[in-house]
Amino acid sequence: MGEKSRGTGSRGTRRRASADGPKATRRAVLIGGAATVLGGGVLARDELSWVWRKLSVGHKPRKEGELDYIPAEWAAASSANWQMADRPDDYRIDRVVIHVVQGSYAVALQVFKDPAHGAAAHYVVAKDGHVAQMIRELDVAYHAGDRGYNERSIGIEHEGYVERPESFTDTMYRSSARLTADICHRYGIPVDREHIVGHVEVPGTDHTDPGKGWDWNRYMRYVREAYARQETAPAE
Repeated sequence: MGEKSRGTGSRGTRRRASADGPKATRRAVLIGGAATVLGGGVLARDELSWVWRKLSVGHKPRKEGELDYIPAEWAAASSANWQMADRPDDYRIDRVVIHVVQGSYAVALQVFKDPAHGAAAHYVVAKDGHVAQMIRELDVAYHAGDRGYNERSIGIEHEGYVERPESFTDTMYRSSARLTADICHRYGIPVDREHIVGHVEVPGTDHTDPGKGWDWNRYMRYVREAYARQETAPAE
């Protein structure tokens, strides 16, 4: 979420066309990897977001409250703040986007459950290291303010304030790093700053988080250490 630097919202920018997602044809619109013909006409995919939510054919099996990251707890975001998808089959996942909420863990959960907010991240990390998963990784969260980045990334929100680096605890850094390493390991995402980015680095963003006080050197060190443990852990 984070602090805005300009007056545009993430909801407006997610209407930009994506170079990575399915393309509209003359007779059909590709929705979540399936072709849907609507009266022989072509409509913008955003105008058909309701179809995404109702389309069940071809989607992976889902269970309410199922976790992608086992240490997390489930706390569902409003369905208005994300879009049903079938990642990584329809959109590849190759980015993790780091956010700071400009508030508390409880505030983050509250606003992401609010359908009027228009945005939410997949995960929220508290200063005590607690992790909530709010959206399945299969689905596209409205978190980055750029449609292409939303489709290709997983968003992690953090308790704290961009202007208060002391609000970012070591426990939170380590917990978030374990989550990011797990995501990178599962999707084959390189552990580097090209693929693990701040919200401020998303093209066209109007947000400044995680801010200059976010300790990227420490965070990336923790991610690399956690990733190395993932690589050497025996397969279950």
